[in-house]
This record gives sequence, structure tokens and C-alpha cells, in this order.
Amino acid sequence: MKHKVRLKELREKQDSELVFDIRKAERELFDMRFKSSSEALSNPSRIPKLRRDIARMRTMLRERQLGLHGSAPRT
Repeated sequence: MKHKVRLKELREKQDSELVFDIRKAERELFDMRFKSSSEALSNPSRIPKLRRDIARMRTMLRERQLGLHGSAPRT
């Protein structure tokens, strides 16, 4: 259920908001990877979840660029 809610939220966002969220998530992922190499993380399962979220957002942007699934680029 949570996954579908997240997709609905992503579909409602503008392209610029998605790009911002991708950059923010990539930075968080970088920081978590850096921390994991030097110390134990409180929630190590967050790393694969972030990777999947980034992939979802990139896929959504690409679908909009290609005009797939009825999605048009939003500015």
C-alpha cells in the first residue's frame, strides 16, 4: 500500500521537483555509504530503499521524456 501512495505522490510532482528529490536522495545515499564504511548504521536497510527510490524517480522522468504511459514532461 505504501508503495502505491509513493508512486501517486511522484506522479503529481513537477520535473524540477523530481530532479531536486533525486539529487537529495543521491546525496543521502552517498553519506550513508560513507558512514557505513567507517561506522555502523542505525538503519542499514535504508540504503537499498534509497537506491530503489532513486531508480523510480529516474524512470518516471524518462517515461515523461519519451511520452510513455500518458505522462508528459511537466515544467
